[in-house]
Parts: sequence; C-alpha cells; structure tokens
Amino acid sequence: MLVLFEAPAGYALFKVAKSGLQEADIAEIFSTEDGASGMVKLKAFTPFGNTTDAVVAATSIIENKLDKSLKKFLKKNIVSKEITDELAVADTKLGGIVKEALEIKCIHNDSVDQIMRGIRTHMDHLLSSDAGSMKAMQLGLAHSLSRYKLKFTADKVDIMIVQAIGLLDDLDKEINMYAMRVREWYGWHFPEMAKITNDNMFYAKCVLRMGYRTNCKNCDFSDILGDETLEDNLKRSAETSMGTEISDLDLLNIRSLCDQVVELSNYRAQLHEYLKNRMAAIAPNLTIMVGEMVGARLVAHAGSLLNLAKQPASTIQILGAEKALFRALKTKHDTPKYGLIYHASLIGQTAPKNKGKISRVLAAKTALAVRVDALGETEGATIAIENKIKVEMRIRQLEGGMREVASSDRSSKGVAKYDAAAARAVAPPSYNTASDIAMDVEEADSDSEKKSKKEKKEKKEKKEKKEKSDSSDKKRKADDDDDSGEKKKKKKKDKE
Repeated sequence: MLVLFEAPAGYALFKVAKSGLQEADIAEIFSTEDGASGMVKLKAFTPFGNTTDAVVAATSIIENKLDKSLKKFLKKNIVSKEITDELAVADTKLGGIVKEALEIKCIHNDSVDQIMRGIRTHMDHLLSSDAGSMKAMQLGLAHSLSRYKLKFTADKVDIMIVQAIGLLDDLDKEINMYAMRVREWYGWHFPEMAKITNDNMFYAKCVLRMGYRTNCKNCDFSDILGDETLEDNLKRSAETSMGTEISDLDLLNIRSLCDQVVELSNYRAQLHEYLKNRMAAIAPNLTIMVGEMVGARLVAHAGSLLNLAKQPASTIQILGAEKALFRALKTKHDTPKYGLIYHASLIGQTAPKNKGKISRVLAAKTALAVRVDALGETEGATIAIENKIKVEMRIRQLEGGMREVASSDRSSKGVAKYDAAAARAVAPPSYNTASDIAMDVEEADSDSEKKSKKEKKEKKEKKEKKEKSDSSDKKRKADDDDDSGEKKKKKKKDKE
C-alpha cells in the first residue's frame, strides 16, 4: 500500500511495509522513530518551488480540487511505473477525484488516519530534512494560507465599518447625556435659555462664550446662532432672567462639561465623515441604495459585508426587528414589515400605507447591491443607480401620479409623466346615457301595480300555508294527548 502525504515542503509518497494492522498496533509502531522508519519508506518526494506554490497546493486540497503539480507527481510515480497498489489518502473526496482522473484505487479508513498521524509526528525524520527549515516552512505556509483565507485587502476592511458605527452610536448617547446635564446644570442660572436654543451644540458654545448671564449683552453670538432674532431674544431674556446666582467654581465645572460636549460633537462629525468615505470605498452600491448610516448598521448587525451578502432579501427587510418577529410568530400576529431598512431615505419619502411594499422592493434591490459589493471585482457603483431609479418609479406608481415607461422605451431609464389621453384610451368604455330607453308614465305605473299585486298574492299564499301547517300540528298534538289519556285509563282499570 502507498500513502500520499501532503507536507509543507512538498508532496511525499510512502510505501507501507506492513498492512492489515489494527489501530493500536500502528500507534505502538509509530511511538518511536525506528518503528516509524521500519513501518513506512519514502518512495518519492517533490518539493514546492516557493510559498506561493505551497499555498496553491494547500488551497486546492482544502477545496477538493486536483492540483496540476499533484496530478503530475502521481502520474510520474504511479501511473507511468504501472504500480497497482492501493493509494491511501487523507480525504475521501480527494481520493474520489484522483480515482476519477487517474484511475488509481484510493482508500481511506481509520487505519489510514493513524498512519497519517504517525508520519506527521516523525515527518522531519522520515523526510530526512532539517528540522529548523521544516518548522519555518510550516510557519510560512500557515501565515500565507490564513492571509489567503481572509482575503485581506486595504479596500475591503468591513470590520472598520462595524467599529465606526458602534462608536458613532456610543458617541450619540454620551453627547445627549452630557448635553442634558449641561442644560439642567446651567438652567438653574439661566432657565430661559433652554427654550430659545434647542440645539445642544449651540447651547454649549453660548455657555462657553458668555459665562454668567450678565455678560450676555456684551457678547456676539452671530457666528454661533446665525440669526439676529434669536440673539436679541437671548439678550433680552438674560436681562430679566429668574435664575439663581452661581459661584465661580460652579461656572468652571459647567464650562468644563461644555468643552466635553463641543469636543465630542466635533469628533462625531469627523467620525461620520470617515464612515461615509469607508462606506463609499467598501460598499458603494449599498450606500447608494440605503445611505451610509443604514448600510453601516446593516453590515454591523450581520457581522460583516460577506455575511450580509449571504442573507436573502426577506431577511434584510426585517434585519434589526428580530424581537418583534419572534413575538409576532409566538402570538400569531402580523409579522413586522421592516427593521433597520425603515430609516432609509427611499422609505422615508413614501406614504405610510405604502411603506411595507416599498421596503420589500428596496430589500430585494439592496440584496443584489450587497452581493455585488461583497463578491464583485469592479470598483464603484454599478447596479445601484439603475435599481434606485426602479424603486423610485415603484413609489410613484403606488402614489398614482406617475406611470412606468413602456417596455420599448425602458432603455432611457427615465420616468414618464401621467398621460390622461392614453389612460382614457386604455380604460374601459363609460356608461352611455344616450342608449337608455324611456318608458311611458302609464306603462310604468301599470307595471309597478302588477308587481305590487303579485307580491301581495305571494305573501297571502305563504301566510295561508303557514296557518294550515300550524293547525295540522295542533290537531295532531291534541290527538296524541287523547290517545295517551285513554291508554292511562285502560291501564288503571286493568290494575283494579
């Protein structure tokens, strides 16, 4: 029996001296180097030229493919020499491919696995190679193969999107908490300011600039508020404010908190720009369909862009609403129509009654866009622009104000206005009042009298039938009562 062994340095072919042994016996033989040397003998060995060849060979074996170098090696050492021994392989699928391609009888069982373990344990001794170089080959092949599996490129690092959108959500929570704390804290000194300035960023900047409310009239807020009316209202309110007085130490801490709000807001804007650029580079089609924020949340929820590409459109439609879905299935209610995709701009511009239909259409087109981004080799947006136009056409079609372009004109990829003349031509014919026949008044009256007499006659007949049936039922009941009375009297007499 021959054994095919795939080493990091190349392909090896061993001849097994003893066959038909049990697993325990094979393990005992391979426990020592001398036993391993007596059990198997190296018959042929072909080394790999470089690490790239080793990665190609290892990948072919993992993917159950017959590599050219392996096919050449087996032809040279088995087929050409007309050896009829069985070939032991580490994988049954690989054995089937070798048998089909080269007509070599291959086997794989528990004994073969034990032999493979023994050869791997004493690989350095059996291949007569330097142990240090063999370890270096193993390490280099492991790194290269792992890098190949990950398919690492600087343009497709979707993990950066997952981390960025997670940090963006955390920043939103922190900024809101800090901003509310600033409003409550400074509100004791200037409570009227909260109603005048609704934006948290503007509020913090105004507090930093004026400090005490008494300094408000001497400050210029035009670069912050951008509206003279708001600035005048702020200054008038500061003069008549009902707030309490605060100390310098209180104001110092409030200003420190305002600095945090402003810095976090600036960093959030910078992070949003970074996320926008990364989404445009990694998933341009997905970004066009649903926007960078919704697209990033979909990728983060799925775990990676490739995982999202594996999902069907129905899953993408309700991604993010799993809790509502399982609750609806448990209680046998209607399942949710959308999840994270609800925040896309195309669904936002749709009427409430059509949001479910548009979310289904948008999810189908988004699924195609994600697959192109994850598995396609072209750069930039390809199918998203056309698909987005189709979704917009569907929105207009549901709203009734627009219609789709005819099939012959679809190459223009545009939307035609609603044509009233064409709609009337296609519509069914309307009711024609000119074809009506007017009856004489006397004839109409006579017809109505006949109908009324006929209806009265039918009602009278029904009433008589009902009365007859009721009287017959009463008579039958009375006869039954008389018969039962006579029977009772007869029984009484018989007893006496």
